[in-house]
Amino acid sequence: MTIVNSIINWINYKRIYQIELYKEHAREIQLELFFDLIGSAKNCEWGKKYGYESILSIQDFQKRVPISTYEEIEPFISQMIEGKKNILWPGEIKWFAKSSGTTNAKSKFIPVSKESLDECHFQGAKDVLAIYYNNFPETRVLSGKSLTLGGSHRVNSMNSNSFYGDLSAIMIENLPFWTDFHRTPPTEIALIEQFEKKIEEIARTTIHENVTSFAGVPSWNLVLMKYILEYTGKSNLLEVWPNLEVFIHGGIAFEPYREQFKKLIPSEKMQYMETYNASEGFFAIQDDPASPDMLLMLDYGIFYEFIPMTEICSDTPTALPIWEVETGINYAIVISTNGGLWRYMIGDTVVFTSKNPYKLRITGRTKQFINAFGEEIIVDNAERAIMAACNETGAIVSEYSAGPVFMSDTARKGSHEWIIEFEKAPDNLEKFTNALDKKLQELNSDYEAKRFKSVTLDGPKVVVANQGTFLQWMRVKGKVGGQHKVPRLSNNREYLDELLSINNKG
Repeated sequence: MTIVNSIINWINYKRIYQIELYKEHAREIQLELFFDLIGSAKNCEWGKKYGYESILSIQDFQKRVPISTYEEIEPFISQMIEGKKNILWPGEIKWFAKSSGTTNAKSKFIPVSKESLDECHFQGAKDVLAIYYNNFPETRVLSGKSLTLGGSHRVNSMNSNSFYGDLSAIMIENLPFWTDFHRTPPTEIALIEQFEKKIEEIARTTIHENVTSFAGVPSWNLVLMKYILEYTGKSNLLEVWPNLEVFIHGGIAFEPYREQFKKLIPSEKMQYMETYNASEGFFAIQDDPASPDMLLMLDYGIFYEFIPMTEICSDTPTALPIWEVETGINYAIVISTNGGLWRYMIGDTVVFTSKNPYKLRITGRTKQFINAFGEEIIVDNAERAIMAACNETGAIVSEYSAGPVFMSDTARKGSHEWIIEFEKAPDNLEKFTNALDKKLQELNSDYEAKRFKSVTLDGPKVVVANQGTFLQWMRVKGKVGGQHKVPRLSNNREYLDELLSINNKG
């Protein structure tokens, strides 16, 4: 592998140099990309509607083109699914990434153009490998195969030339043939729609492979890994795959799952590398193993704008280009892409931790928060508080979801209810709850003010869920596997009451 690694590192040298230019030329890279996007789409139906031909600046673009959600661009996407050309992006788009989102049961079909597939999604995957090799020049990751737990696909019944499925499935369908030698399971198994059947087949076909890496969403990969240990009778994954060295993960925060992975893969040499990718695009990569922050990738055909969350409900929110953001502020992401999404709000929120280069941390979703009493708890607060409580009590959390307990005739003050499924329960639940509450107050001054002497908010209430409660809930909702995620926070009790109902039937 020494010769192979030397060749790969030589090939990657130019790309790593280009990524280094992000530090000093972020503005120039994004401006050039912006005008390329506008020029490419000026003769499309959308471009004509908003006068892209005469747009001369970002200010022109922001004045003319409204910030949009999926519901607002759905009529254009429906035309594209029917086979119409030059709607949101030049030419005909045949692939659509199906995404239900976390809090909305309605399916979304995100257009995936050839340009977005090649210049964004595939480029992101190649850059993950380039950055990993740059950090670990002696890696043997390519001596074996990557096990990717993806989604499914099928022909769209509306048009014989339109296809839809999870983004991972679309990528599998469009990969060059030679990649089959470096990935597992085979395509016909990777695209099985029924999750339980899929993991059975993955276990059967991969246990004799030389798997050196995993990729996917942490929660669903844990289900797969535990099944594989049950199937093989082994005590940890290194007994199945001794050369396993890296898990490339994304989709949800990894910290709540880290201890579970350490138990399943007991090696100090095991690496964990986070990526920030979605159906809409590939956005960021963890480029420093010593830091959880991710580098925003600036040349993937995506022009970025950022709205301070303090203005998210404004009729005219301020949208900032990358060079105007500040560190420590919670922003909602708005993207314009070479897949035909224009000023599209993807629903994620981030905080920049550095501007040289631009690095960020995902803080949550624009629709996932608790603010029933003015406390403004976001997912990042919740994740860090959960980890603090685990560290203090030795607990390991498998899944959780939280929401408000509203004032009533019997409860004169509000509070928060946390439904938590533990891999390892705390010895003292009260100590865990107090640690959770204390950390939330440290992280969030609004919550602290509401909790002061319990004037407005009583302390949190933790319900210990039975094993398998969250998996059963996701199964009932038809959201098992793929990119589906458990909603962490909600401003109402819909999810909590559903979970409690399933837990009580236990």
